[in-house]
Amino acid sequence: MIGDLYLIPTTLGEVSPFEVIPIAVKKRIEEIDIYIVESEKSARRFIKAVGPNKSQDKLTLFVLNKFTEASEIPKYLNPCNEGHSIGLLSDAGCPAVADPGSDVVRLAHEKNIRVIPMVGPSSILLAVMASGMNGQCFAFNGYLPIDKNERKSKLKQLEKRSFEAQQAQAFIETPYRNQKLLEDLCRILNSNTRLCVACDLTLSSQFVKTLAVHQWQKIKVDLHKRPAIFIIQRD
Repeated sequence: MIGDLYLIPTTLGEVSPFEVIPIAVKKRIEEIDIYIVESEKSARRFIKAVGPNKSQDKLTLFVLNKFTEASEIPKYLNPCNEGHSIGLLSDAGCPAVADPGSDVVRLAHEKNIRVIPMVGPSSILLAVMASGMNGQCFAFNGYLPIDKNERKSKLKQLEKRSFEAQQAQAFIETPYRNQKLLEDLCRILNSNTRLCVACDLTLSSQFVKTLAVHQWQKIKVDLHKRPAIFIIQRD
């Protein structure tokens, strides 16, 4: 028998796992001893929180992040050929969405390994849900360019696309640059473009608000080092 690849969601921050993670995840964590993880430290912390009685010494963890050599990734799925199921864990939220785990999922399909996604929090989907923008037609654009001229051009492009296709445009930034990004959005976008800022989703400090750009220009909010999703749409 070939083992399965389980896509196991994690929390989006410091919160009790079972406030946002279904009990089915606990069952799989207790059964699976082999994991592909973004970082060993965060993976062990999450596994311990969900399955406190599980032996950490029995865990086999393969690290998959931006430093992993592409040639190493196929080897991570070898245990499936021996009948062992594997769990794929991101540092936060759902694996394989804005996450290097998608490379593993692609290989699993090529190797005819069954892929089983499990229910859990996705910051992207939660932000779209709470934004009041077009939930039937939206796009996630990842990170914006760092160069200020390229960033301005990209933002104007996304704003134009949101108007012409009536498609909400979501994107993210490194948390310590969030404050600067909000300032750029207020400076570059049309004053009537709607902007949603959704940060610390599922946490006690959660903040979600959608306003026109000219309204954002009149308020202050501290986004420094707080994980956030930004969504724009010009009607």
